[in-house]
Amino acid sequence: MSGGLPCGTRNFSYAADMAIFRTKTHWALLIIGLIVLFTAPLYLSVYWLGVVNLIGITIIAATGLNLLTGYCGQLSVGHAGFIAVGAFTSAVLTSRLELPFLVALPAAGLLAGGIGIIFGVASLRVKGFYLAISTIAAQIIIIWVINHLSITGGFLGMSVPRAEIFGITFRSPQSLFFLIMIAVVIVIFFAKNLARTRIGRAFVAVRDNDLAAEVMGINLFRYKLIAFFIGCFLAGIAGSLTAHWIGFVSTEHFSITDSILYVGMIIIGGAGTTLGPILGAVAIRLLQQGVTYISTPLAGIDWLPPGFTAGLAPFTFGLVIVLFLVLEPRGLAHRWNLFKASYRLWPFSY
Repeated sequence: MSGGLPCGTRNFSYAADMAIFRTKTHWALLIIGLIVLFTAPLYLSVYWLGVVNLIGITIIAATGLNLLTGYCGQLSVGHAGFIAVGAFTSAVLTSRLELPFLVALPAAGLLAGGIGIIFGVASLRVKGFYLAISTIAAQIIIIWVINHLSITGGFLGMSVPRAEIFGITFRSPQSLFFLIMIAVVIVIFFAKNLARTRIGRAFVAVRDNDLAAEVMGINLFRYKLIAFFIGCFLAGIAGSLTAHWIGFVSTEHFSITDSILYVGMIIIGGAGTTLGPILGAVAIRLLQQGVTYISTPLAGIDWLPPGFTAGLAPFTFGLVIVLFLVLEPRGLAHRWNLFKASYRLWPFSY
């Protein structure tokens, strides 16, 4: 097996070699996967549809952070701030200005991307820990500004109308599921293709050794700003979908804890891979559901000390991050690749 193809299968053109889906089996698995995904409302309860919707939005945001941090190496610990920009932009445009959702959605991404570029200018001067601190400052500034603007509702937040496209209002979890999943599929396809382009290769070069990349003729400033724009643009899209999914936005929904959570997702899933943000988002959100269930009286766990269950979620999350950093620093995506190689699962290589 070579390059994800079975023994005896070859590519006879550059286009075939660069294709994401290269065999009939790949296409068959893609079609089956999409059918299973988009028929989920038929066999999932309303509760689990809500969980899947949350996972879908999380995948979009985590994919943006992965392009910025996993591929380009620009550590951002203020990602939730840019999600907040997208959420409040979409809320203001649809609620205050009564603009259609199809205008608010890209506008949310563009504004978040533009603000990301402003704070991304610092990436030319600082890197690593210092860049992480600057992104934390960015989130603090963003949240402060939102809280002190009357048009955003200030500290009280604001209501957001349901998304509407061509007269179709997305109110129920089932209808929102289709809207969110279509966005997820588009974002994953975009990220997969971007990583294979000249921009994606430049990102990796900057991440691995920015000095060598600059010697090779790569404009560091340009590509770092592109990475910040794309990463924050996807964060803004996730924020817009979050606002119209919840129906209400407040800065309390976008805390520093959430930003750290997104960094943890790409660590657990596998930074610098297309599959990583997907696996990380699914793992963390399902872990949250499990911890939330244990913390409820329905779980029947009444023998724990008072107040213990309240701190169970951050404790569990921190423990999982430490275990992955020690035992599997390359994430679940790397473990999946090892599993495929061990059992010769060539159809699942892409």
